[in-house]
Amino acid sequence: MPEPSGPHAAYIPAENPPHTVQGRTVDRIASLPYWLIFLLLVGAFLVYQFSTNETYVAVLGRIASGIGVTIFVTLFSYALAILLGLIAGLGRVSKNVVIQNISTLYVQVIRGIPILVQLLYWSFVIVPLAIIPINGFGAWLAPVLGESNALMKLSTREFDFMWRCIIALAFAYGAFEAETFRAGIESIGKGQMEAARSLGMSYMQAMRYIILPQAIRRVLPPLGNDLISMLKDSSLVAVLGVRDMTQEARLYAAASFRYIETFSSLAFMYLALTLVLSAATRWIETRWKQV
Repeated sequence: MPEPSGPHAAYIPAENPPHTVQGRTVDRIASLPYWLIFLLLVGAFLVYQFSTNETYVAVLGRIASGIGVTIFVTLFSYALAILLGLIAGLGRVSKNVVIQNISTLYVQVIRGIPILVQLLYWSFVIVPLAIIPINGFGAWLAPVLGESNALMKLSTREFDFMWRCIIALAFAYGAFEAETFRAGIESIGKGQMEAARSLGMSYMQAMRYIILPQAIRRVLPPLGNDLISMLKDSSLVAVLGVRDMTQEARLYAAASFRYIETFSSLAFMYLALTLVLSAATRWIETRWKQV
């Protein structure tokens, strides 16, 4: 087909051949991770401020006092969520109608309620209601434990809000982990379970030694993503006054009115932690695949 010519012909720029120096240079420039360059520039600016600006130094010191609480809440909640999710996930694929329906009810209810609402509900409804039977159990064991045992003395005020939040986050994320484990288990061919049973294994033995090891390999990426999400959602505990990074930043900003410096530093700290977790999860995935 002839090329258009004449004064009204459209100009079609010639493409840079990939084998030329100019073409390779353009490709390299186009493939640069500009998002990473932007983050590094912002990070370098904030690091410079942290080392030279007294306000940023004070903000960083205040926020750093809550890092331990943030990490503790994240890791403890996530560990409980993994345990709850595994149990519920096994229940979701169980042949027992009762267990399957209980697990499904748990997953559907928890996934349909915002995490913040769950934090409030656990803190001000479930925990106070749970204290009553605990006190009754302590009274029942009074002849053994004594009339003034810890179970009888336990009150709502003595139950720390941090632990209420940990339990709430664990149950909230346990529903998501249950669906992750269910998907991983169902992705394994049914023939492997049948082969394991034909070799004399029980259902639990086949699940433990044959199905779950393969399923966990496949669900590692979403489990890692949920750990990062747990870190970010742990900031919700500040609503209940738990002294994590977010709460420390809120208190400092309210007292100093340094909102730009405070919340910029807070955002940078969360971003740094999530990037570290992302790198750690990718490393674990790589090592796991090599085993």
